[in-house]
Amino acid sequence: MKGFGARQLERMVLVSTPWPFYNRPSIQLGALKAYLKAQFPELKLHVLHLYLEVAERLGYKLYRALSERTWLSESVFGALLFPERKRKIEKIFYREARGKADLRAVDFGVLVAQVKEVSDTLMKSVDWGRYGLAGFSVCLCQLTSSLYFIKRIKKGFPHVPVVVGGSAFSGDGTDAFLETFPEVDFVVHGEGELPLSALVRHMTGSHGGDDVLSIPGVVTRKEANAQASATFHQLQDLSSLPPPDYDEYFHLLKTLDAGKMFFPTLPTEVSRGCWWRTPKDSARKRGCAFCNLNLQWDGYRSKGVSQVISEVDHLTTRYQTLSVAFMDNVLPVRESREIFSKLGKLPKDLRLFAEIRATTPYELLKVMRSAGMHEVQVGIEALSTSLLKKLRKGTTAIQNMEIMKHCEALGISNISNLILHFPGSDADDVDETLHALEFALAFRPLRFVHFWLGLGSPVWEHPRAYGLKAVFNHPNYAALFPSDICRAVRFMIQSYRGDLGHQGRLWQPVKKKVRAWKTAYAELHRGHASSPILTFRDGQDFLIIRQRRFRAEPLTHRLVGTSRAIYLFCQRHRSAKRIVARFPNVSEDRIMPFLKMIVDKRLMFEEHGRYLSLAVPVRTDKQGG
Repeated sequence: MKGFGARQLERMVLVSTPWPFYNRPSIQLGALKAYLKAQFPELKLHVLHLYLEVAERLGYKLYRALSERTWLSESVFGALLFPERKRKIEKIFYREARGKADLRAVDFGVLVAQVKEVSDTLMKSVDWGRYGLAGFSVCLCQLTSSLYFIKRIKKGFPHVPVVVGGSAFSGDGTDAFLETFPEVDFVVHGEGELPLSALVRHMTGSHGGDDVLSIPGVVTRKEANAQASATFHQLQDLSSLPPPDYDEYFHLLKTLDAGKMFFPTLPTEVSRGCWWRTPKDSARKRGCAFCNLNLQWDGYRSKGVSQVISEVDHLTTRYQTLSVAFMDNVLPVRESREIFSKLGKLPKDLRLFAEIRATTPYELLKVMRSAGMHEVQVGIEALSTSLLKKLRKGTTAIQNMEIMKHCEALGISNISNLILHFPGSDADDVDETLHALEFALAFRPLRFVHFWLGLGSPVWEHPRAYGLKAVFNHPNYAALFPSDICRAVRFMIQSYRGDLGHQGRLWQPVKKKVRAWKTAYAELHRGHASSPILTFRDGQDFLIIRQRRFRAEPLTHRLVGTSRAIYLFCQRHRSAKRIVARFPNVSEDRIMPFLKMIVDKRLMFEEHGRYLSLAVPVRTDKQGG
């Protein structure tokens, strides 16, 4: 590590710059701090959540609006990083801000000046020169802000070595990044605990000023110049991880004015990686085609049940807040029921968030709700089975419809997405989606998002298989960065030549339908905030279904005897063959017309001979099947 002096490492700082959620401490920094403190008790380790201070100065409403879209957030610090490019960058800002009510009156020049003022204050408030190592966690929306602070640190304190890591450096392009940005000395490839520990151990050793030896998971400039391949160096299991340490975040929060105080959400993790995604060298290819979220991990690992319960209990007690967000990309299958069953037995009124798969069974979802699950993001992505196959989701439209229904029944807010413009999607995919939307109107609307090409995703790796003619950095980077940087570095968000224009036209009817869905759902819940739109009440040998309608009188339906029994049996999706077998005393010639009639009334959804009743019970303990 020549050039940084021969002193041993005594102090280290971990930094998270804008634009993460301001109301959550950084789990990346919290996990690293806790692990490093356990390994190096004598190391004076400090954590800076710079994004919270920026949010407090800008106002939480404005900060949230900026942080929700990548190009809005990256453009602000892009203009500070390269002021000569401000004119080009502000065009991106105004284009991305168009139509957002919270940004309608924002002047880009004034905003940039505000952010510079608070950044200047932050730089002056920290004695950067006393640190022997500065580490930056860089994820989506943090690239330009991290580079801005790193450049300023290096300008004033060139002797302070800088190491970066995070999801922004999990794909290709690490070597080029080090060559392009000389202010960065090391890049951690993959998760940070073991590589960063090895780097700290080297720097705290007697050879403090020597060249850094080859450390698995850490890329140095020497290795970058030699184009050495980056390797993972990760924990074999997660049992050695202590609970995250969020002390600095909560200390900072206590210093804010009373009017700026809030109760944060505590991030925690049960697992790392994705069990749905197979390794690159696996002969059997599985994993979502659009996803590049798990490139920083090799395989899938999860914590033990008792460890998870202890961690949630510890964090909520220590920081005296009850909102917890599980940051897993996918929860473990086997352990989840026991985890949430035991969380539900804690003497605490938890408010939980998690990302879950559409195959999550109702019984587990009910246990989650009892534990305090308030909001979920389900990996729905499409309401067309043909499109789901192209997305490699491993699910069907009727499965997605079923979990949407279960969330509605249990009062769990479902904030899931529909991916539009996926390359290679066709008119059949759109028609299937439009048809399914007719039946989904009773449930919380999905948010449509445009497909974006992620560096390292299966689509990016195999572009021709998806009809892509060429892949390259997203054009917005050409405004944010000088041309030599854009030529040298592969950025996280990519673009392509292909069927972009065709996809834009193709999906317009779906956009229109989703907007109408949102309007109708909001109107029907005005004054009925917790009342589902399509419900049933069971009378033991008859069933009454109430169907509220947008700008029309509600409809009421009564099902008696076997009709009631069939409807309840299809509370989980069932094949026609299984329905007929369940009711042997009724001929198939009578059952099939009944099913068709119920489907025509939009009380049941049918897909490829499988049927799902859509009304939710007024009493959740009456969920059939």
